[in-house]
Amino acid sequence: MWVGFLIELIVGLSIIALGLLIWLKQKVNLLHDYHYQHVKPEDIPAYAKVIGIGLSIIGLGICVTGFLNLFESRQWWIPLVVGFIAGIIVMHRGQKKYNGSWFS
Repeated sequence: MWVGFLIELIVGLSIIALGLLIWLKQKVNLLHDYHYQHVKPEDIPAYAKVIGIGLSIIGLGICVTGFLNLFESRQWWIPLVVGFIAGIIVMHRGQKKYNGSWFS
């Protein structure tokens, strides 16, 4: 129980930290280069914000899942699925708007 909580908390906080680095420090070089190769230099701040927010949403969902698992809730999977889907939607919209597609 505690081990699962700690693993989920560490993974969630790591993804949040990665999202914040990309968002606030605009470190898009932490991503694969094909994810941002067609992003215009003037669009980097907006692109970094969208991708960073998406990653932070996913990380937050993982952290909340860890807390629910700590209390042995049967609905532990809801924040995981909602966070993952919401984060992917946010990042997909940013990828499509600023880069053209995920792998272009």
